[in-house]
Amino acid sequence: MSDNKTLAPITIEAVVNAPIEKVWTCWNEPEHITQWCHASDDWHAPFAENDPKTGGKFKTTMAAKDGSFSFDFEGVYSLVKKNEQIAYGLADGRQVNITFTAQGNKTKVVETFDPEKENPIEMQRGGWQAILDNFKKHTESV
Repeated sequence: MSDNKTLAPITIEAVVNAPIEKVWTCWNEPEHITQWCHASDDWHAPFAENDPKTGGKFKTTMAAKDGSFSFDFEGVYSLVKKNEQIAYGLADGRQVNITFTAQGNKTKVVETFDPEKENPIEMQRGGWQAILDNFKKHTESV
């Protein structure tokens, strides 16, 4: 695998037991992002900023709770359609697309992302799915 273009995009999804307006709010407001944007209980998101509009930027700091490691997950939105779709590019050129589909009082969230080449595909799928599962749990509890 010589570059990211040779790797097929990964798709994950979840059905959140909440109306689409609430799902959109929890996905985009920094005070919510810091509550759900981590893959495991020994990590957290101590900082988030978000400007959810086409051309806007976002940054979320993900950090090990023991202080041993942290990184910023950041990018620029290429498309934002309120309550429908978000697309963005990461600094390394990978692309992410998220759709939000109302299903009565529930919302289906489907996230497709270009994998990076440093970690195994299943590890990446599992990590992103864990974050999406934390989002679902948070949104349903507030």
